[in-house]
Amino acid sequence: MQKIEEIYWLRAYGCIAVFLFHWLDHLNQRVDNVVTDLMRLPLVLGTPIFLFISVFVFAVRYDKQVPPGFLLQRVKYVMLPYLVYGFIYSTAEWVRLANSDNPVGFINNAKEYFIYAGWHGYFLIITMQFYAAYWCYTHFRLWRFNPVPWLWGGCLVSMAYWGLAYWLDVEPPGYLLWIAPLGWIYLFFLALVLVRYYPLAPQADPFEQPKWLQRLAQPYWLIGFVVLIVALTFAGWIVFSSKEVWVIPFFVLFTLWLMHYLKGRKAPRWVRYINAYSFGIYLAHPMFFALTDAVVGPSRLPLMIYAVLLILVGGICSIVLNNMVNTTTTGAMLFGKRLNI
Repeated sequence: MQKIEEIYWLRAYGCIAVFLFHWLDHLNQRVDNVVTDLMRLPLVLGTPIFLFISVFVFAVRYDKQVPPGFLLQRVKYVMLPYLVYGFIYSTAEWVRLANSDNPVGFINNAKEYFIYAGWHGYFLIITMQFYAAYWCYTHFRLWRFNPVPWLWGGCLVSMAYWGLAYWLDVEPPGYLLWIAPLGWIYLFFLALVLVRYYPLAPQADPFEQPKWLQRLAQPYWLIGFVVLIVALTFAGWIVFSSKEVWVIPFFVLFTLWLMHYLKGRKAPRWVRYINAYSFGIYLAHPMFFALTDAVVGPSRLPLMIYAVLLILVGGICSIVLNNMVNTTTTGAMLFGKRLNI
């Protein structure tokens, strides 16, 4: 597969964004103000980045036909870690609640994690849906159609989905609201559009990049939107989460600008290093954050020392764990495969 340097930058950014978003969740136990809110602004893009990349990479690699066993291979390396880490996180939460004033049954607690996807691994369920959608895209030869109208339709559908869900106070168990594909469908079509107009290998069909795409890739659109979001933050109108209406135009503008700006810029070693361990870091870092809290406690140390300690323990231990489990093929399937970068 052709090396696309922009994806290395994007994946590293997404990994760091998710890591720091959860890091702020812990710091918010001690400090929660407009400054910490604004710190989340660039971090809400973390989960959408991973989902976007999951489609973009396969669209580049396989184009119009996926190989036999495509979905089975994805199940092994996506859903097995979902089950393994889901068991670890659900069991830890069950033990924690057993020693509190609100104990829960083991089965009911596990149902919250496995059936209702009530932990940060909900991202894997959405990813698996995207893989199935891409199989349908190639199997039914849907690449014959221009994906641009579908992108605009997908943006409207996703914005309407999140807007109506929050307006109507829809609250299904766990993260069932989050794993519905309607809220993320714009990412699927955005990936297809950018692959269509990306200068790939000679065998790819050439398409001239449309003017609207070139214009929206200019930085002033993104800067203007960020200024608007910051203003709305001070007005108290913004909730910082990747599952918000405003994140959809924000992500589209950010991705168009970044893919344009970083075109041809070789990713340095540290970016590639984060890429290699990104999946393992994504899965494991909340576990080490929780262990740090259990051993040290969020209020026993000065805030800055506690913040640095979380980063060091969460980052280093996640990488060490991923190195250990990837010494065998089985370990990689169960705990997250290290990427060959």
